[in-house]
Amino acid sequence: MAGSSGLGGGAGQGAALRASRAPLLLVALVLGAYCLRVLPGRCPPAARTLAPAPSPSEPSSSVRRPGAPDLPVASGPGRRRFPQALIVGVKKGGTRALLEFLRLHPDVRALGSEPHFFDRCYERGLAWYRSLMPRTLDGQITMEKTPSYFVTREAPRRIHAMSPDMKLIVVVRNPVTRAISDYAQTLSKTPGLPSFRALAFRHGLGPVDTAWSAVRIGMYAQHLDHWLQYFPLSHFLFVSGERLVSDPAGEVGRVQDFLGLKRVVTDKHFYFNATKGFPCLKKAQGSSRPRCLGKSKGRPHPRVPPAVVRRLQEFYRPFNRKFYQMTGQDFGWG
Repeated sequence: MAGSSGLGGGAGQGAALRASRAPLLLVALVLGAYCLRVLPGRCPPAARTLAPAPSPSEPSSSVRRPGAPDLPVASGPGRRRFPQALIVGVKKGGTRALLEFLRLHPDVRALGSEPHFFDRCYERGLAWYRSLMPRTLDGQITMEKTPSYFVTREAPRRIHAMSPDMKLIVVVRNPVTRAISDYAQTLSKTPGLPSFRALAFRHGLGPVDTAWSAVRIGMYAQHLDHWLQYFPLSHFLFVSGERLVSDPAGEVGRVQDFLGLKRVVTDKHFYFNATKGFPCLKKAQGSSRPRCLGKSKGRPHPRVPPAVVRRLQEFYRPFNRKFYQMTGQDFGWG
């Protein structure tokens, strides 16, 4: 009987220990899932094959710009080229919408996925990067968009080393709204995250936690200051994420002008979707049917207490004012 009592006591202690560990295990699983979402993902696959290098008789000016590495040229109609323009930022600013709008233009050929070359996959090399690009004909522009470039310290230097003439497009949005949208996206993929307030501030409503990426991305002036060490302001176009919603044709018109393109994409291409709360395309690329961006766009935002919003507005105000001064544009965020 004594032995039975001892075994029963041991089993009871084991059950109690497992029960006490359950909350810790749950926390570990949530944090693990969150880390998987925010850590750099895989690099996209390269094209399957590259054609041999061009023959010596082919003019070098049609193959590469002076100073660029001598890389293989893809076979088939057109050639794979390095981008002449990049949408470099910012996350949750409207970069996907802008890219899809621009892809309506017959002289724009853009990579649909984000290659993350200049932040995550740089060790793959320029030949790998070029192999990802769509083929273009003479007179067409190659583009890609990766919004994390704007906040990646190494990106400006790496892009400049490839092409000092690069045209750079930055889609910006009210940094408070952008931060909440960023949080909403992460929350949808990782339920159980701490509240927005808990992540944005240290010690209740204490100092703003600038280590949190959702906050740090919106400090646009600091990021731009680093880019201006490598590129003159004339190489940038700053697109308003708010106006991309309220006047998509006007903002896309500015982008077409910046790229040296005829204004082909106009207001006739858009209609406003009241359910989603943003413009959609009357005719998507390669289709005769209307198309809106995916269900992840227009996602409802979690409710954030007004006091939290006011504190963030105060925090961002000096950064916004400096950004207006640097760019010569007042985006109206206060």
